[in-house]
Amino acid sequence: MIKVIVVGNGMVGYKFCEKFIAKSGQEEYQITVFGEEPRRAYDRVHLSEYFAGKSADDLSLSTSNWYEENNITLNTSELITDINREQKTIHTHLEKTHTYDYLVLATGSSAFVPPIEGVDKEGVFVYRTIEDLDAIMAYAKKIKQNGATEAAVLGGGLLGLEAAKAVYDLGLNPHVVEFAPRLMPRQLDKGASDMLQSKIEELNISIHLNKSTQYIAGEDAITGMMFEENELLKVDMLVISAGIKPRDELGRVSGLEVGVRGGIVVNNKMQSSDPYIYAIGEVALYNHMIYGLVAPGYEMADVAAEQILQRDKTMRETIDMSTQLKLIGVEVASFGDPFIENEDVTAIVYENKLSGIYKRINVTKDSKTLLGGILVGDSSDYNALFQIYSNAMPLPKNPEDLILGSRGGESSTMGSAMDLPDSAVICSCENVTKGAICCSIIDETSSNLSDVVKLTKATTGCGGCKPMVADLVKETQKSLGKEVKDVVCEHFAYSRQELYDIVKINKFTNHNEVLGTVGKGDGCEICKPVLSSIFSSIYNDTANKHIPEQDSNDRFLANIQRNGTYSVVPRVTGGEISADKLIILGEVAKKYNLYTKITGGQRIDLFGAELNDLPAIWKILIDNGFESGHAYGKSLRTVKSCVGNTWCRYGMDDSTTFAIELENRYKGLRSPHKIKGGVSGCIRECAEARGKDFGIIAVDGGWNLYICGNGGVNPKHAVLFAEQVDKETCFKYLDRFLMYYIRTAGPLVRTSTWLEKLEGGLDYLKQVVIEDRLGIAGALDKEMQGLVDTYACEWTQVIENPELQKRFTHFTNSEERDDTIEFVPIRDQKMPRPW
Repeated sequence: MIKVIVVGNGMVGYKFCEKFIAKSGQEEYQITVFGEEPRRAYDRVHLSEYFAGKSADDLSLSTSNWYEENNITLNTSELITDINREQKTIHTHLEKTHTYDYLVLATGSSAFVPPIEGVDKEGVFVYRTIEDLDAIMAYAKKIKQNGATEAAVLGGGLLGLEAAKAVYDLGLNPHVVEFAPRLMPRQLDKGASDMLQSKIEELNISIHLNKSTQYIAGEDAITGMMFEENELLKVDMLVISAGIKPRDELGRVSGLEVGVRGGIVVNNKMQSSDPYIYAIGEVALYNHMIYGLVAPGYEMADVAAEQILQRDKTMRETIDMSTQLKLIGVEVASFGDPFIENEDVTAIVYENKLSGIYKRINVTKDSKTLLGGILVGDSSDYNALFQIYSNAMPLPKNPEDLILGSRGGESSTMGSAMDLPDSAVICSCENVTKGAICCSIIDETSSNLSDVVKLTKATTGCGGCKPMVADLVKETQKSLGKEVKDVVCEHFAYSRQELYDIVKINKFTNHNEVLGTVGKGDGCEICKPVLSSIFSSIYNDTANKHIPEQDSNDRFLANIQRNGTYSVVPRVTGGEISADKLIILGEVAKKYNLYTKITGGQRIDLFGAELNDLPAIWKILIDNGFESGHAYGKSLRTVKSCVGNTWCRYGMDDSTTFAIELENRYKGLRSPHKIKGGVSGCIRECAEARGKDFGIIAVDGGWNLYICGNGGVNPKHAVLFAEQVDKETCFKYLDRFLMYYIRTAGPLVRTSTWLEKLEGGLDYLKQVVIEDRLGIAGALDKEMQGLVDTYACEWTQVIENPELQKRFTHFTNSEERDDTIEFVPIRDQKMPRPW
């Protein structure tokens, strides 16, 4: 029996075990793992989600019995103190000795703490483990009770900004302190950093650049940070997240070769200077570098496993440090060499301060090769750009199209993921190639996406590769002549479009009819809301008709917030509201002590309403001319407008009236995903109509109609659908477009994604809607008019029906209120007490 000991039970140590077990079988090897922490391996990449309510178990990388099932002995809370290389033994702080044949050091790193006077004061923390987070949370709660509001984070890199988000989630005002002149100096250039900074500062997170901390002020506990020139930043807590330091102590005490600045030196086999001792992850110094990303660590784990099993795999000479992540709600990505500047390179930069988007790509002077790039605010093109860079794919005639989009009908990026070579790495975290994904379908090792994920582990890291993996699976299945269907869930062998037709043709009116006839089982949380949406789209059923099958928001006709209260959003068509109605909203907010905020869709959101109070609040609003704004539903939300020519000297038409007419026509319209609209009175576009699912802009000779745009995580500009048309034509085209989308889109698919996947694209959609190629225009017109004519306000239904009101109680058998709800003050209003 060959004994393998793994020291360190972090992400990379766990990955070594996972890879080793998958490759070796368990007969010849005995694996023993030692970890200092009191729990099994967990996901440090998403550590900040611990503040958002995830538990240690949620973050765990394995089930509680995974180690036992795989014959791995796990020793937690046990520190290795020494290695005897001659006898091949290790010693623990519990005075135990264990022998090994191969030793894998996966001790990772610790937080780097700069040598600043006073860092040992109370209230100073590092941001590294769950125990660190528990301590930060406890201290934050303590100081807030004493009125403290300010906390600092030392470090403006990836880790520092993650820590700032954690401080923000704790309800404190974060100050990010960075020694360098810009945020994320290793990943972003000045333009990208400035854009990131402006987006972060919009959240009232203060950024302090070029700051050298001289000492930590305070007696026993921190009261501030003193910078040069006696500049004092008053804070009551400090989180240090200024980098990492390799945990190479075992290497040093056992005489292994260690780098000048730390890290156990390894070769391309991950062997240290002792061939029986391997080092992987952030403790390993490979090519004179410590790699602080999870993907290189996973690759090191794989190489070490292969080498111990006497196989040939070695580390690549060059380790790619490309990253895609979301920092404090802002998308950030970099790939290749983001900074390269010389006479043979051209940097192409797109910057939109209004939208908070910065994009840069570096290409060779001959415009043939992509060398690297940076994306801030919108990283939706990252996967395509990374594949072009990593596989040296040819660039379009105009390389700027890669970040601006094609402006001449030619594809701006690669046509399909299938165009990539088999050697292209699709999942960087798990080092899974296109060939591995496609071959598993071709040789029938896998039959669907879930099988591929289970076999290859693709998408299980950061998840950024999931769309590309899904496309590869579908395209490979199609190439084999297999039918590819996007079924709703395991209870139906049909897509949403097919279910829509089945319900309509068979005139089914409830879930049991559909399940009993064409489905199986009792349904689930996926298919039940889908069917409810279909019933609403066909019969204009409100959410009140299918209450048990709705998700939590539709069930209570309001958006649930993080402390169990709800937000109430009445409709304000076109953003136009009278003084009397404004007063009513203020009176409701005062009476029920609600937090008020103007939304991005020109409405007023009332937060903090308790479940028991919702019907009473709605009655006041409805009695004064309001109705449900459907902010909780997959339906029309708002039609945003500018004032148009009624007030503005630049206005070319009455955009407000048009927006109100549109919103009144489509209000309550249930669809696969939420829908937003906008109407601008001139090309200055104050209503941001081209960032909406449908947008209308006044021009000479009528209105230009745009469709299939959206904001959100992956913003898309709406595309021009019809030019210089009158209002009547706009309504006709929109009726047909929306009904065709509702009929054919998959669950939770935005209009922009739907159009991208629609065979024939925009040209085909114009043929269906404008030219009536399918001969269904009349039916679409009739269906939309039927929905418009039968609209009903869901809030009104509740206040007029005592039976419906019974579900608006916190307890099923009592009228008592939830006494666990807590609020804290914020800017003369209130907010939920942070978790």
